[in-house]
Amino acid sequence: MSAPVAPSAGRPRRQRSATESLLSIALGLEAALVFFMTMAALGLQLLPALATLGGGAALLLILIAATRVLRYRWGVWLGWVLQIVIIATGAVVPLMYVVGAGFVVIWIYCFITGTRLDRRNATIHPEE
Repeated sequence: MSAPVAPSAGRPRRQRSATESLLSIALGLEAALVFFMTMAALGLQLLPALATLGGGAALLLILIAATRVLRYRWGVWLGWVLQIVIIATGAVVPLMYVVGAGFVVIWIYCFITGTRLDRRNATIHPEE
């Protein structure tokens, strides 16, 4: 027989907006993309290994950190800037121009859909 599960200690979790949730998913997918792009660039020896791993790790950490600040307006702007950076990685791995553009389309879709859902939820539940 298992013991009953105690409620989590501490403060309750903050409710995330639909926009924040969708954009964090997009940035998380882009972080995975950067990992694999870094491994491809390393295997193809397009840059020195230290530069490839350092740049890839830095961009990966920035993408992960950006998922945590999307609740702020400047965090969303950081996400837009990161979209440009992802496309700019095409200077190292040319296929990233196409793949990066595809992820920009995903980002824009998530931004528009999340904003629409947040507006709808605000009219349905105005007291929150």
